Amino acid sequence: MQDKSFVPFTEEMKKDYTILVPNMLPMHFKLMLRIFETYGYHMELLQSSGHDIVETGLKYTHNDTCYPAILVVGQMMDALLSGKYDPHKTALIMFQTGGGCRASNYISLIRKALVKAGMEYVPVISFSLAGIEKHPGFRVTVGKLHRLLYAVLYGDLLMDLVDQTRPYELEPGRAERTAEAWTRRLGDELGTSRRINYNRVKENYRAIVRSFADIPADRSRKKPRVGIVGEIFVKYSPLGNNDLERFLIREGAETVVPGFLDFCLFCVYNGIMDHKLYHQGRAGYLAEKAVFRLLCRKRSEMNEALTAGGLFVGVTPFEEVVAMAGEVISRAVKMGEGWLLTAEMVELSRSGCKNIVCTQPFGCLPNHICGKGMMVPVKKLCPGSNIVAIDYDAGASRVNQENRLKLMLANAG
Repeated sequence: MQDKSFVPFTEEMKKDYTILVPNMLPMHFKLMLRIFETYGYHMELLQSSGHDIVETGLKYTHNDTCYPAILVVGQMMDALLSGKYDPHKTALIMFQTGGGCRASNYISLIRKALVKAGMEYVPVISFSLAGIEKHPGFRVTVGKLHRLLYAVLYGDLLMDLVDQTRPYELEPGRAERTAEAWTRRLGDELGTSRRINYNRVKENYRAIVRSFADIPADRSRKKPRVGIVGEIFVKYSPLGNNDLERFLIREGAETVVPGFLDFCLFCVYNGIMDHKLYHQGRAGYLAEKAVFRLLCRKRSEMNEALTAGGLFVGVTPFEEVVAMAGEVISRAVKMGEGWLLTAEMVELSRSGCKNIVCTQPFGCLPNHICGKGMMVPVKKLCPGSNIVAIDYDAGASRVNQENRLKLMLANAG
């Protein structure tokens, strides 16, 4: 039920308010923010980090909430209290799936933090495809979703190419600079184009892959590949996982991170499963099947561009990932990252990435069950898998986390 007491984001606010966005996927979110600028919004991606963010989060929410929520609340409140923004001309935004995860309570937790700080007048926008709340000045339209889809596809491609290039580059930082340049160029293109030309998108795919293939690199000695799975925030966010990817690279590994589109496909597939399990409306079922097929095809065509030159490793078709989940866990398990988390571990192991880090935030029960709880079945199904679960919470020792990672890498094949 919609909270009648919340402060809505109005059309008038759209003119001169700054909307602060928590940082989960830097490249993806930069592309998305450029798209929203096209529609008249002024949005800023929060990139603050450090233990002060954790302390601020603990100050404004209780320490029994999940770790990603503590970080998001901390990052937002730190920004509002910094003096950089006028709280009377600032709004906050948070994505909500509307599922059974604690993440569906983020909006309430942020509003409680604002009340505690005496800033209850700051609007908190719920970005939800389920229409959980209505904000007159912020509407999710088909046109916006169409552009955001390509931001996700481009972001996944860039993330994959950086992961496969960075450990071998001869000029440190070249892969990240290339990705940053493409992020600016693609953001401008997505933001200013009157319509999306899909032939142009596929040309961009090929040009992006060529630009990474041209980066001087020494791949004569392959480094151990380490997959990263887990709760969506700590899996992707450097703030949430203590810059896990950079640590693994410094230790001589190549990181493999499943794309964000896979999580989107997981959400759509869950709607298909709901119809099969609970016999929900046929019209919604047919629409979700059509969306699922469309997204799978888009993902496949991006993958064709990635692998065309034979230099880069592609991704497993998502339909096969779904089938892998069925070998070890019910696809009715959908809280948090649900069956997708287990399926990603199986897919990584079968594709040759036997070393896997399962990022587990405090307070995320679904991920402890579908991640850490499924490690033994996954190891039985995929002999030779080298999986370690790393806990992330406000009181966790970074040294202990890194020591456990080093132990995993010592056994890496």
